Amino acid sequence: MGLFDRLKERLVKTRTAISDKITGIFKGGRPIDAALLAELEEMLYTSDLGPVAEHVTTELARMHKRGDVKGEEDVRGALRTILLERLGQDGGEVPLTERPTVILVVGVNGSGKTTSIAKLAHRFKQQGKSVLLGAGDTFRAAAADQLEIWAQRNDVPIVRQKPGADPAAVAYDAVDAAIARKIDVVLIDTAGRLHTQKNLMDELQKVRRVIERRLPGAPHETWLVLDGTNGQNAIQQAKLFTAAVQVTGLIIAKLDGTARGGAVFGIHEQLKLPVRYIGTGEQLELLEVFEPEAFVDAIVGR
Repeated sequence: MGLFDRLKERLVKTRTAISDKITGIFKGGRPIDAALLAELEEMLYTSDLGPVAEHVTTELARMHKRGDVKGEEDVRGALRTILLERLGQDGGEVPLTERPTVILVVGVNGSGKTTSIAKLAHRFKQQGKSVLLGAGDTFRAAAADQLEIWAQRNDVPIVRQKPGADPAAVAYDAVDAAIARKIDVVLIDTAGRLHTQKNLMDELQKVRRVIERRLPGAPHETWLVLDGTNGQNAIQQAKLFTAAVQVTGLIIAKLDGTARGGAVFGIHEQLKLPVRYIGTGEQLELLEVFEPEAFVDAIVGR
């Protein structure tokens, strides 16, 4: 099964909210007029496209006036083109050339962060890379325990300390161990508390400084995990993290369980960050490389 077919199957709720509703709007061969375009815009808003919805319908109205958009298939084609333009082509997997490549993973508790780390470990192992996990969320004993379970399932080593330990010390030890063992990829979990922005900033900045002290140039990537079911609300959370730490890419989790997958467009647009992966289920292999064309086709196509 190709990526498009997998996404079509896994993103069924968002597909129903967008593709099926387009069919409904045009039922009975309705002509394109102001009322239809208003309905289309409302549908795009409720699918959580946010401000992108207005841009799309303005562009569709302009194309219709020019005579370029005459019916349902034209609307689907134009919608596909416009949404792809909004996403750009800067997403997807990045080559991990450093050894070790240190990846810091950030995000609020409950966003799917720990599961995403497990899926990344699985993915990189499938690619023939050696992986080590760092349990940097030391404020919740359950977080380190959960990561340890995933480490065992993936058969990868983990570095952890007692609950309440300094997260920066765990990160340092993880990078140190990876260098000593000649590990390819280090994935470091971080605390996802949002008590105050200053606490979060201070802690994440310290973790980064300590990692760089041990390995100049690291962390090489900092990926922010967002919960896809939060839709546009995920953007506010994201802004706290992007202010605290230099995020290099996004992982949008839990997209299989929501009709709000359209939020990917607003998230990308507002944060100006590439989407690296999307989570489409609980199993370890259900982390897909984000490919804009396959994603757009899966939710807009027939």
